[in-house]
Amino acid sequence: MISKKTKYAIHALLYLAKKYESGELSLISQISEKENIPKKFLETILLDLKNAGILGSKKGKGGGYYLLKKPSEVNLAEIIRLFDGAIALVSCATYKYYEPCKECPDEAVCGIRDVFIDVRNETVKQLKQSTLANILERERILKEELHSKS
Repeated sequence: MISKKTKYAIHALLYLAKKYESGELSLISQISEKENIPKKFLETILLDLKNAGILGSKKGKGGGYYLLKKPSEVNLAEIIRLFDGAIALVSCATYKYYEPCKECPDEAVCGIRDVFIDVRNETVKQLKQSTLANILERERILKEELHSKS
């Protein structure tokens, strides 16, 4: 399960992605209110995203936060790794955070590890394909389907 911090980060990024084309900057208070994210928590999240090179900010009148990257260039794998670390379910199957299992005598022939590597690979594949642009498009389609049923 992803952390609340990661979930809030995704919501904030989607909010900013909607403003990307217009070039509109967003204040922390706006994002906090619209996305129901505690303001102090959001400040930390946005700073982490800025330090990771995903967001930019402008100070002063007319300032705020904005996406540095196109919405099609920001994927969920990147965000989850930034805030939660490893995507794999077991440490011996992680890509960037590998640690051997203490209970495994030979991981080269461990069927459990092999299954979890497959799960990790498929999960990462899906998360990398799930960009901010892709998620916004999915929302648009879901709304259209909902309205066509009513």
